[in-house]
This record gives sequence, C-alpha cells and structure tokens, in this order.
Amino acid sequence: MIVSATVNSAKAIIYTKAGNGIQASFTVCLGDITELKVDAIVNAANCRLSGGGGAAGPGLLEECKTLNGCATGEAKITKGYNLKAKYVIHTPGPQGEYPKLLENSYMNSLNLVKQNHLESVAFPCISTGVYGYDFERATKVALYSVRKWIQENGESTPNMHIYFCTHNRSDFDFYNDTIVKVFKFQSGDMKS
Repeated sequence: MIVSATVNSAKAIIYTKAGNGIQASFTVCLGDITELKVDAIVNAANCRLSGGGGAAGPGLLEECKTLNGCATGEAKITKGYNLKAKYVIHTPGPQGEYPKLLENSYMNSLNLVKQNHLESVAFPCISTGVYGYDFERATKVALYSVRKWIQENGESTPNMHIYFCTHNRSDFDFYNDTIVKVFKFQSGDMKS
C-alpha cells in the first residue's frame, strides 16, 4: 500500500509491504530528520564521532567521546538527548563510492535497531554530499541494503518502520521512484 501524507510537518509518502519475504513499512520524507519522532535517527558521522551536539545538545557530544570512534561502515548508538528521537545511531559512511562499505553502514545500523528492540528508524542519505557518493547510486545501495536486511531479519522485526529523509524535491522524487522498483510496489497499491 502507498499513501501520501504529512509526517511531523514534512511531506511524506508511506509504503507498506507484506510478501516476497518482506514485511515492513517505509516512509520517504522531505524535511529535517531531527524533527522526526522515531525511536532512532541515523547520523552520517565521521570516524571520530566528532561534530557539534547540534539539535541534540552537548550531551550527545560528551557521550560520543566515550565511544572511542567508529570505523567506516560500522555503527554505534547513543541517547537522543534533546531530539524527538530516543536514540541516535552513528555510522561513518565511505568517502567516495564504495558500495560494500555503504551497505555495511545500513546493515549495521539496522542491526542496532534490532538489538535495542526499536521499531522505527530514520536514515539520511549516507555518504552523499561532501563524502562524494553519487546520490542516485547511493540511493540504490541504501534501498537494496535495507531490502536485503529485511529479508534476512524481517521475521524478528515484523513491525519495523523505516524512514528515508531527503533535503530537496528532486532527491525526494528519486527516492520514491526507486523504492517502488526495489520493493516492487504496484500502481494498484496507491491509496489517496
């Protein structure tokens, strides 16, 4: 099923899939990931896990200092502090186009979601922008990685809701076009 909606004041399209080894809900959002009320948001981090506390406040930075960094493609979790999300999952994506490392960022983030018994997670477009990964190729890696993870773990996480957050309309449109292909949604799945 596909539904057009507004999520936390962000434009969104919601997808629900059951069948072909996939049982999950997805939302593609156009807006600020830090405004989403989800169990966890993913931070496209650097390996030192340094950066400001930003919207989360200084507590996040202090907790990150105790984690001793994080290797590219790995993931670590902290509290969400001042965010609407309960947790932040930090994953350094690759600099440049390394599909296996980018896949690992998504898979390891989802493993933390499962290990912490969370039901919703929001991903940014990991490794795009200053990290240099082509947006369209990164989107495909992201969606195929998530599909693979759900097919391998979906039975133990049947209520999983995964958000993909974009910053502009063209990225939002590309994510929506691609998610339909990757998860094989049909035109008859659309509801108004």
